[in-house]
Amino acid sequence: MRTIDFRPVTLADRETVQTRVYESECRNCDLNFMNLMSWRFLYGTEMALHDNWLLFRFRVNGHVAYLAPVGKGEWAPVLHDMLDDARRLEQPFLMLGVCENSLAFLNAALPGYFYATCDRSYTDYIYRREALATLAGKKLQAKRNHANRFAAQYPDFEYLPLTSGLVPECMRLAECWAARKAGGESRLTHADEHRSMSYVFDNWDALGATGGVIRTGGRIVAFTYGAPVNYDTFDVCAEKADTACDGAYAVINREFARRIPEQYIYVNREEDLGIEGLRKAKESYRPEMLLHKYTVMTKHPLG
Repeated sequence: MRTIDFRPVTLADRETVQTRVYESECRNCDLNFMNLMSWRFLYGTEMALHDNWLLFRFRVNGHVAYLAPVGKGEWAPVLHDMLDDARRLEQPFLMLGVCENSLAFLNAALPGYFYATCDRSYTDYIYRREALATLAGKKLQAKRNHANRFAAQYPDFEYLPLTSGLVPECMRLAECWAARKAGGESRLTHADEHRSMSYVFDNWDALGATGGVIRTGGRIVAFTYGAPVNYDTFDVCAEKADTACDGAYAVINREFARRIPEQYIYVNREEDLGIEGLRKAKESYRPEMLLHKYTVMTKHPLG
């Protein structure tokens, strides 16, 4: 077995991570470098380049966990090294966020060695960018109506790129949104989300972030931002709107999708975290696919 030299992921790793993930078939929002960095405070995320595989290790509720390897080659050797890493740490092997294509590689490399479970709360919602940008067709008529009502009520509205000068007002909007949602059911706290968002805004250029705002009546009523995951998928990491402005969410979603480069066929709008209202909202946009993600452990963790 060969030791894996894990170390904390840093902003200097952006090109290394993005280049490898960009060329892969991974559409998983967990592999968006922006997410890896902005949530590092919560998970203590580490990375390693190991025999040309990109590996990630982190902690969830005190347990060591890994993401599926990113790269090309024989899976069995790198899996044995990851299993050995967990043993050295005296931890049961735990791999999170494993997509179905990676699950197939795991089972082919070590047949009968793992078992996997899927929690619907962590499924990524993936849409066609064109569908979000046009809201065309009968299935999206309700969303189109929402956007039209907003345009009729706020005829002066404008879309602007999210720049550093707009950040303070965006943060105030996010704080007002969180205050209205206090006591909600999310597994992540509003304080956690605020810290993640602050990190993104503080490191906007270094993360390669892209975002936009909707402004009407001289104030920002919605904002969003994200970054690419791979060659055909763009990840929307955050989206907030003034819930008193009917249709603001539909408009910021549509206007941002219109400005995502056309090379990105798909838009990942991430998980619903088991929140009923959020699940209904994400389903209402009629996703092109649901990217189920699995928790993987060994069948005999104490063996």
